[in-house]
Amino acid sequence: MANNPGARKAIRKIAARTEVNKARRSRVRTFVRKFEEALTGGNADAAKAAFVEAQSELMRAVSKGVVHKNTGSRKVSRLAAQLKKLATA
Repeated sequence: MANNPGARKAIRKIAARTEVNKARRSRVRTFVRKFEEALTGGNADAAKAAFVEAQSELMRAVSKGVVHKNTGSRKVSRLAAQLKKLATA
């Protein structure tokens, strides 16, 4: 257990940051889920719009340090591949 004021403050800061990051991660998942739903719907225009929003949200999470840069890029790349697959089908 934390024994000095600095350690106690660090615990408070970590807890606050964890809450913020949890909300940001949840927001990213929501946008990715909306994209996947548009994809399964088969509507290319809706999927394209959802992709743009999901990509923006993923890169925002990267800039905030919620996910690693390579992880964000990998996820965007996979979403783009799914969108391209729908467009060609």
